Amino acid sequence: GVINRAYVGKKNKFVYGSISEESMHPDDSIPKCAGLVKPDLDVSSNGDEPTLACRMYGPNCYGGEPFFVAREPENPNVEEDDGYVVSFVHDEKTGESKLLVMDAKSPQLDIVAALKLPRRVPYGFHGLFVKESDLQKLNEN
Repeated sequence: GVINRAYVGKKNKFVYGSISEESMHPDDSIPKCAGLVKPDLDVSSNGDEPTLACRMYGPNCYGGEPFFVAREPENPNVEEDDGYVVSFVHDEKTGESKLLVMDAKSPQLDIVAALKLPRRVPYGFHGLFVKESDLQKLNEN
């Protein structure tokens, strides 16, 4: 699972985690990721229902590691879940792969964009978002 990177080392309320199936990837021994879940860590300690949001990818569709992208990463006054959850998803029946962009605040992690990819991204691929200004700093050195 992942959290909003602005909350690393701080008390956080939300985590975005993978929902695994019992069947395994054909190429290794890790479970297939069939969807995402967003539990509320504060509520779960009270015994209430911890799940705030859930998105299943659909039949024969499996995804990679989710990643949280803040809507306004430089604004310290926004809510912790104000942003997007992104994940690569592959349809094993059609062979089509997409990058899904989901609204992190919505109860079903609503898809706000689905970008068709020219080829499959391997299961287990890790991603990282870097600001353009940080890339420019690297180019200056």
